[in-house]
Amino acid sequence: MIAIVPMTPAHAADVLRVYQHGIDEGNATFETKAPTWDAFDAAKLPDHRFVALDAATGPALGYVVASAVSKRACYAGVVELSVYVGPEARGRGIGSRLLSALITSTEAAGIWTINAGIFPENTASLALHTRHGFRVLGRQERVGKTAAGVWRDVVLLERRSGVVN
Repeated sequence: MIAIVPMTPAHAADVLRVYQHGIDEGNATFETKAPTWDAFDAAKLPDHRFVALDAATGPALGYVVASAVSKRACYAGVVELSVYVGPEARGRGIGSRLLSALITSTEAAGIWTINAGIFPENTASLALHTRHGFRVLGRQERVGKTAAGVWRDVVLLERRSGVVN
């Protein structure tokens, strides 16, 4: 049984482990190393982060978080998300359940747009986001280099809320 619950510091080790798996696989982020919990925690909005637990108390198998895109008041209703599922838990609908939890929490808070930036090679993530109402805005070509010096493109997506005006 999978439980989707708010992320707490008790989940830190599992969350950073899942993040490092995503980093190591090479198609999730430009980052090369998971940050400390304090740095991770400080960069994420506290009301919009969830973990998927194996049963009610088991290890975190995946997570979703939102970050502010700007400090300017006019962008208060726009966030960027990150969703990661550990390799041992993929194919079980966990990413979909996490994304649903985030959409529910952001809409309840009056957030009208969720943005995502995804490597085009990450077809599973692109499909997940599309199933949840995200649309492709475009593709940033050669927007960043990996640590190995390889240029990567990023597909930009957004989901506009149907309930927040």
